[in-house]
Amino acid sequence: MIAAVAVVLLAAVLAYALFGGADFGAGFWDLTAGGPQRGARPRAVIEHSIGPVWEANHVWLIFIFVILWTSFPQAYASITLTLFVPLMIAALGIVLRGASFAFRKAVVTTRNRRLFGAGFAASSVLVPYCMGAIVGGIATGRVPTGGRAGDPVDSWINPTSTVGGVLAVAAAAYLSAVYLVWDARGLDQTDMAEYFRRRAVASAVVVAVIAAAGAFVLRADADYLFDGLISRALPVVILSGACGVGALLLLVRGAARGARALALVAVAAAVVSWGVAQSPYILPTNLTFAAAAAPPGTLTAVLAVVVLAAVIVLPGFVLLYVLDRRGLLPEEGVDDVADPDVDRAPDNDPHLHAATTRDSIEEPGR
Repeated sequence: MIAAVAVVLLAAVLAYALFGGADFGAGFWDLTAGGPQRGARPRAVIEHSIGPVWEANHVWLIFIFVILWTSFPQAYASITLTLFVPLMIAALGIVLRGASFAFRKAVVTTRNRRLFGAGFAASSVLVPYCMGAIVGGIATGRVPTGGRAGDPVDSWINPTSTVGGVLAVAAAAYLSAVYLVWDARGLDQTDMAEYFRRRAVASAVVVAVIAAAGAFVLRADADYLFDGLISRALPVVILSGACGVGALLLLVRGAARGARALALVAVAAAVVSWGVAQSPYILPTNLTFAAAAAPPGTLTAVLAVVVLAAVIVLPGFVLLYVLDRRGLLPEEGVDDVADPDVDRAPDNDPHLHAATTRDSIEEPGR
């Protein structure tokens, strides 16, 4: 039963990494899209891609916290007491990102659109970095047991956390670029598909370099995790690497469909390899899943709720993503209001360019 709940927890982390990660990665490409003229069309594709689903992706994060708090309360207490700084930064970043994304399409003045656009882009980088730093702090054993607080600084500002944060940002950007290639093709924007394909190739190389460098950091700073990666988790690591290489080759050749599937498997296998390498510890090497688990009655109730959620909630998510992939969901936001500031904004505001260009894209199914 403990193992089943641990698998559910890992599955929730995996879902958030794949869906939420790509969501954050879109913000990274928004940040680096360039000035008003050059960045208008990429930002329009980005807004079209994430607009219908960005709120839903964070449900997985809530699910993670609920499962962790209910099923492994001692670990939850230790993690939140020790890593409260990056957790707080990430929470504020998620709120800022969502508010900025929503409001920048509704405000009409140039200054406000710039402000909200900057908040959306910057927080899209800050949040995944904090998430990766949190994973690094847990993996290195810097979170103590017994619901006690560890060092609030060293627990997330250390070599492994730094590598984890940078790797999380790079992996999110990679996933998002692969998705955006597919979305741009669906909009018949072949030049934008090529634009994001080049960035997907570049980010794949960056992820590989960071992962290779990170292996040396793990060997020195997180020896238990490193030993697990080269032993019990090695088959999953090999799968991740092979799929990553395959996705890169397909991206170079321009095969978006196969590249997207392999990229998903590569990132998913990387997340799973972390979980396998860290087992049986939830806090290496201080606290095992068995020692941290709640009473059997609680775990049974948790599994029952998970089954009910899979039956009641999961079909809604599947329907949402299917409709989004087929271009059958309406655009979010409001039409621009006739305003002197807005009329003068296109030459100065990249985010207003994104909003106006988005309206000119003909969506499939419309």
